[in-house]
Amino acid sequence: MLSPATFSIEHHETAPPGIRPRGRLAKNAIANLGRGGVSALMALLLPPVLVRHMLPAAYGVWVLVLQTASYVGYMDLGLQTAVGRYVAYANERKDQEQCETVFSTAFAGLACAGLVSLALLALAVWVTPLIFPRIPATLIPEMRWALGLVGGSLALGLPASAWSGVFVGLQRYEIPALTLMITRALAAVGLVAASLAGQSIVTMSLVMAGANLSSYAAQYVWLRRVAPTVHFRSRQVSQSTARLLYGYCSGLAVMGFATLLVTGLDLILVARFDFAALIAYSAAAGLITFMSGLLCAVLSVIMPHAATLHAREDARGLGELAIAATRVSVLLLLLTGIPLLIYAGPILGVWIGSQYVRTGAPILVVLVSANIIRLLGYPYSMILIAAGQQGYIKVSPLSEGISNLSASIVLGYHYGALGVALGTLVGSAVGVGSHLLYSMPRTLPAIEFSRQKYVLSGVLNPILWTAPLLLLAGFALAGSTTPSAFFGGACMLSVAGAGIVLRRSGIAL
Repeated sequence: MLSPATFSIEHHETAPPGIRPRGRLAKNAIANLGRGGVSALMALLLPPVLVRHMLPAAYGVWVLVLQTASYVGYMDLGLQTAVGRYVAYANERKDQEQCETVFSTAFAGLACAGLVSLALLALAVWVTPLIFPRIPATLIPEMRWALGLVGGSLALGLPASAWSGVFVGLQRYEIPALTLMITRALAAVGLVAASLAGQSIVTMSLVMAGANLSSYAAQYVWLRRVAPTVHFRSRQVSQSTARLLYGYCSGLAVMGFATLLVTGLDLILVARFDFAALIAYSAAAGLITFMSGLLCAVLSVIMPHAATLHAREDARGLGELAIAATRVSVLLLLLTGIPLLIYAGPILGVWIGSQYVRTGAPILVVLVSANIIRLLGYPYSMILIAAGQQGYIKVSPLSEGISNLSASIVLGYHYGALGVALGTLVGSAVGVGSHLLYSMPRTLPAIEFSRQKYVLSGVLNPILWTAPLLLLAGFALAGSTTPSAFFGGACMLSVAGAGIVLRRSGIAL
């Protein structure tokens, strides 16, 4: 057992002077919004530039490189989240020894994961033609180099994710937020310049890899400045802590695997079943990334707060937090997603070109609907993770992931890219149903709330207050044209309703 010690990391025992706990939540939310905002800008601004200045096949290869390289991130296995959770827990209990032991053990595990990722990446580079048989043979060498460079930089970043976990646990979200904002902005500028100059995807991959490595270096410098006592020490690597982290991360690893099944394989399936629709599908998926990224950026700040409530054994407080966070997430999902449903075709036409509207608009409508449904349970899942109860949510994400993949394969084979999107819609319904019927009854001792109150107050209440936009979406999907004046009026009414809900919410920014 770890012995208690004085937790002496500088400046983090209490909120900064003049910033109350709620103010700290607001500060962290703003930092995450800034980081998510830059990612959203990249997702929104890069595709129209790249689509118009790259050959369709080359752009399709670039999209597949980014998707395939992103699989390296799943090798994190939830250790970054675990570092953040246990550092926050140790901070509450003023236990510096636990903090350092958790960091060292997690860093060692992430370093091993990085080595395994490099080996798997080398295998993927070798078998690229077998994975993507429809790619023109002339682009295979470039794709191999690009995949190795981008994926390799992400593999090197796995150990660095432990540093981000420390910042999260100490509620210094602004540090990883600022470093990622700056490096991603520079990467975006570099990618635009490379595409305008007609450079190859190998050059573009060098830009991405350089930005990734720069962000790791910047975070390390900040770690040494903000938390000078946190170091990797081999003697601090503990088998008991490794077992503790394994027990905590096992559920997270299942969730990560399920996420891979839900969102990580879509572009691969589209590339095999309907390669011509890959650009339209990737554009629609980019807008979904904007929606989900905004939600994750706002809600991730509740993790340390939820960990603190768990440390105090406040099951009722965790339940109230789950309902309030769900209420906020539903508002965000509706206010960002419904306009996409109403103007799916015009948005895609202006964004990436009218030639992609016919294929992309139905895909976007289906993916937005699926995303709104599947993310209803996201706040509940985050609070379970913070409370160390993620073992109870293995069934829900697995059921969603397996049903999603199965439906996407079957429907994608018959209906192409639209079928893959419909598979996501099927999986989202299964996932939410599993949360309500399986997970929630089993987590009541740790998170105390009524499922009826969760549905009525957390989900239906914000839906009611944003009904004007929902009604317009129904008319638009039925084929009616939506005048801009009607849309503006519905937006104002729905935003006003959202403001009323937020004022009554337990989460006040």
